Amino acid sequence: QVQLVESGGGLVQAGGSLRLSCAASGGTFSSYGMAWFRQAPGKEREFVAAINWSSSRTYYADFVKGRFTISRDNAKNTVYLQMNSLKPEDTAVYYCARKTHGVLTLEVVRNRQQYDYWGQGTQVTVSS
Repeated sequence: QVQLVESGGGLVQAGGSLRLSCAASGGTFSSYGMAWFRQAPGKEREFVAAINWSSSRTYYADFVKGRFTISRDNAKNTVYLQMNSLKPEDTAVYYCARKTHGVLTLEVVRNRQQYDYWGQGTQVTVSS
């Protein structure tokens, strides 16, 4: 059974930074693409960033380009999201997810249906 556990969320002032982690257990972590999504109150869950199995390709939503960086450490079965220059509109619950096997394109990784396992989420709150 695959489990994904996020950590690293918290309260930060605008302009600050946080680093989220997602630890995976079960399955073969290094064979799968991984992604981060987020969901703000009253809004749909939206794509933030994705990374392929080898870290050779990354994908980002336009609203985080230049501020967030996704990375992974296959030896530690962990994917990370470094978030810099945080804004109040970044406030949300952040979820990591495991991509099903298949081609990765920006259009594909944005689609929530392309993921088969999700973590429980970690709250990020950015104060103004």
